[in-house]
Amino acid sequence: MSGPELSEIVFLYVTAPSTETAARIARALVEEKLAACVNIHGEMRSVYEWEGQVEFGLEIPMIVKTTRAAANAARDRIIALHPYDEPCVAALPVSETGSSAGFLNWIKEATKA
Repeated sequence: MSGPELSEIVFLYVTAPSTETAARIARALVEEKLAACVNIHGEMRSVYEWEGQVEFGLEIPMIVKTTRAAANAARDRIIALHPYDEPCVAALPVSETGSSAGFLNWIKEATKA
């Protein structure tokens, strides 16, 4: 059985320590055409282990809409701009099945490879 056909589009899931940091990263990605759009969501609570301790923190989740061709450059730019030692940057492939073709094409056109 084959899975859904993957598009050239990738969503990067990223968390930031503040809305200001998220906005700065988002602006750079869009201005540099590494992403067509970045959704900055409201504050969320995160629980995680770091250096042997359970931590509780507030973070701002972001979804970076980019192409497979630009995803590595976008990831590298996020890491360069991010204040965390190990920022969360996770690439999520997008399936063409069920996606809006016009929306996927807009991301391709707005993002440089």
